[in-house]
Amino acid sequence: MSAYPVGGKVPSVVELSTEFGIAASTAQKALTHLKAEGLIRTEVGLGSFVADGSS
Repeated sequence: MSAYPVGGKVPSVVELSTEFGIAASTAQKALTHLKAEGLIRTEVGLGSFVADGSS
């Protein structure tokens, strides 16, 4: 398992599902939860990034 720095890109749903051997829907739910908690932010067309906690 790796840590992602603030501002670092989070792997895509497909990458996460492959890396951890989980269903894509499970990876998507995890990313949705992280976004709801304010831990990641998404940018359309660019992906998800680790949030800096300022918002």
